[in-house]
Amino acid sequence: MDLVGACRVFVHVGERGSFTLGAEAAGVRQPVASRRVSALEEHLGAPLFDRSARRAQLTAFGRDLLPTARHLVALADDLGEEAERALSRPVTLAVPDVCTPLDLAHLDAEARGSGLHLDLRPVARAERRSLLNAHQVRLALETVPADEASWVVPLGLAGTHEPHARGVRLEALRVGRDRVGAAGRRVWITPEDDVPHVRDRLARVRDAVGLRPGQVAPARSVAGALTEVLTRDDLLLCSAHQARELSLDWLPLRDTVLERGYRLSGADDDAGARVHEHLAGALARFLGARAGGGDDA
Repeated sequence: MDLVGACRVFVHVGERGSFTLGAEAAGVRQPVASRRVSALEEHLGAPLFDRSARRAQLTAFGRDLLPTARHLVALADDLGEEAERALSRPVTLAVPDVCTPLDLAHLDAEARGSGLHLDLRPVARAERRSLLNAHQVRLALETVPADEASWVVPLGLAGTHEPHARGVRLEALRVGRDRVGAAGRRVWITPEDDVPHVRDRLARVRDAVGLRPGQVAPARSVAGALTEVLTRDDLLLCSAHQARELSLDWLPLRDTVLERGYRLSGADDDAGARVHEHLAGALARFLGARAGGGDDA
């Protein structure tokens, strides 16, 4: 039996003294209202209305229970409203600050189409974990190695490349012995990718092909690295999606495989599950990623 539904009919009929008017107020047909009241009476163990009276007259038992039934219905209504507010409360999600306003708008629009409300917070990699720890966001896209990731972004080098080139090798940046003192072209690592599973692997390739230590360098910001790319013909380590946004040519690395992995982290398991269920594809497009093989956090 639907106890709340039966109590709702009981309250409306009892307050109006009429099954017809009570059923209308409860939003059901009169036969349904009668069945619900009968089921409630059977559940409670005594009649709520005097069936011999012409009107829907409450019994003494019915008068005693009406205030409690009214309170139960009010609590059920409050619970429904609270649930609706909870579902519509925006999910605060910390995302990479390398994403553009257009990326953010597309993700937000897809979320709304799925009935989710997001409050997107574009912040640097280190800040995303800090916001989670401080409970200032409910969820965050954290960078992790590709084998632990839900979304994996292939990385390559962006800059000015030869037409029709299929890839770039770091050894092509090697400075000849006859150019003593020359700095050579550099590869800039932005803060988003300045993590051991990217930085250290790139450094090993740098050493293996004979580049100078300073030819692979961390950048303080994307803007600062981009300035070096535009003025010195340096190269930027980034995703193909990011290169397009920066109007740069992008090629994959031929010396090694470098990938930026992302995982959705946070203590709000329910919000995380809803985001994964409805927005996994949208987040892949947002990040410029392919699906990864790691477990969800």
